[in-house]
Amino acid sequence: MRLPQIQIRTTDAQIDLDISKPKQYIKQPRATQHIEQPAAILEINTTRGALRMDSSQARRDLGLIGPLESSANYAQKGKQEVLQGMARRAREGRQMMESAGKDQGRATIQNIAKQNHGPHRVQFNIKFVPSIGSVKIDYTPGTTDINIQRREPKIDAKVNKPIHEYTPGKVTGTMVQRPSVQTDVIV
Repeated sequence: MRLPQIQIRTTDAQIDLDISKPKQYIKQPRATQHIEQPAAILEINTTRGALRMDSSQARRDLGLIGPLESSANYAQKGKQEVLQGMARRAREGRQMMESAGKDQGRATIQNIAKQNHGPHRVQFNIKFVPSIGSVKIDYTPGTTDINIQRREPKIDAKVNKPIHEYTPGKVTGTMVQRPSVQTDVIV
């Protein structure tokens, strides 16, 4: 016995797809920026230093004195010399009076002459000219005050939005072949 058979034939569907890709454009403009730095305020205050020097004693030690002081010194020295000369002559006169009438008169005059005109010993010593510490120095140092006032920078920044353009993609399909199913029964 033969059994009936069923034959099934199918045809696949065929689709033609047309695809357009999406397009995207992105641009980020730079930020707009303005920066300004104001100068700092700087104040400097100074006082001068003072140097005072007194060299009058050193000048006196070197013999450099003014005319008034020089005249006063010479007058004082002359007065002392006159007084010493008067004292010497008085002393010599007394010596001569005491030896008058004696045989010592000649010897006394000879001794007086030797004292006045004989070689005199001069004392030798080292002298520092000008003397140490004869220049007086007084110094007052100056001062410097510095004041700085800092100023903040001025920053103005503007962020620009990005430029974004987007075209979406498209897919279109066309049926090239339709699907079909055929069935036959064979006895």
